Amino acid sequence: MAMVVTEPCFGCKYTDCVVVCPAECFHEGESMLFIEPEECIDCEACVPECPVAAIFHESDVPEPWRGYIDLNREMARSCPPITTQKSPLAQGKGVGG
Repeated sequence: MAMVVTEPCFGCKYTDCVVVCPAECFHEGESMLFIEPEECIDCEACVPECPVAAIFHESDVPEPWRGYIDLNREMARSCPPITTQKSPLAQGKGVGG
């Protein structure tokens, strides 16, 4: 089991979660972040840092967003890792976005 980035991250891509991750398991896509499930240690440090409440434990992902479990697995393999904080995307749905 692992943490999963879901729909609220799409289009905002806050990276507050990235800098607290001790496993460095985040990967950066064009429009959102993804978590590599094989690298995730389920510490949940990222959950309270996400300003748009986009990160869930795999077993707690809301039904409409269950497809993000496989999407994280697939996209994390092809997207570069991210370990530093960056500015969020301008069109974000989160705080101030």
